[in-house]
Amino acid sequence: MIANEKKMRRVKIRAFAKINLVLDVIGRRPDGYHEVEMILQSIDLHDDLVFMPAPTVSLAVEGRQLPVDDRNIIIRAAKKLLADVGLAAGARILLHKRIPVGAGLGGGSADAAATLVGLNRLWGLGLSPTELERIGATLGADVPFCLRGGTVLATGIGEQLADLPPLPPLPVFLAKPPFSVSTAQIYKNLSLSATDHHPAVKLVAALIRQGDYRAIPRYWGNRLEEVTLKLYPELKTVMDWLVNMGLPVRMSGSGPTIFAFAPDWTPEHRRQVTIIMRRKGWWMYNGFLQTSGLEVNEEA
Repeated sequence: MIANEKKMRRVKIRAFAKINLVLDVIGRRPDGYHEVEMILQSIDLHDDLVFMPAPTVSLAVEGRQLPVDDRNIIIRAAKKLLADVGLAAGARILLHKRIPVGAGLGGGSADAAATLVGLNRLWGLGLSPTELERIGATLGADVPFCLRGGTVLATGIGEQLADLPPLPPLPVFLAKPPFSVSTAQIYKNLSLSATDHHPAVKLVAALIRQGDYRAIPRYWGNRLEEVTLKLYPELKTVMDWLVNMGLPVRMSGSGPTIFAFAPDWTPEHRRQVTIIMRRKGWWMYNGFLQTSGLEVNEEA
């Protein structure tokens, strides 16, 4: 298959990060993946990607030192798409990286999702969202969600998605310590038993459907916290401190980024937290919930 040159254009995409409002791990599958049940939420923190016609696929990165070969999920996503449709084409891809790496915010998955959408448009392939989600699931469990975005209940390994009513653009505060976490390591250290306490995923989904979003922090949870907080005690210390200040706080994904819905913050809360976090060398972000996973802009 040859790319449709008439449809080639410059495509710009904002790829939004995600947080896990609830994350439960049901069990381990024979293939090594874990069955999960979680509610994923897009936020307005984003990477910017630009896709332009070129003889071969190449990647340039701004804002972070990252590999530009097959170690980067963007290149793997492009090659997966080429192989899936039997295409002979190229693209020059520019990435401006803002989402922290190894933070539990789905930055790599968001970039992969943007790559599938951007190249689908650039090359005029006409693949449907369902087809892109199918390809995305082979790249990573969060990629299908990042293609869709908004507020979503995810099951299976995270690829089975059910849309929930979108949450309003609530303020959200993110904080990440000056280290990253390996998702594979966290899952490897996770112990599962029949007596485990499970987060109330279905209850939180019901609250979202009812529009009672202010009650969410009373019931949210993350099954991976027990592992990450044990491996990184500093993270637990900060989370306990925030809870003692009366702030609802949760860890996103396998961590180490933590987040809080900020509507209940007083100016003093915000000032105090900012000062302490800066002293510790933590990255911080104040933003809002987002209703989509990608924002696409095509230029002739």
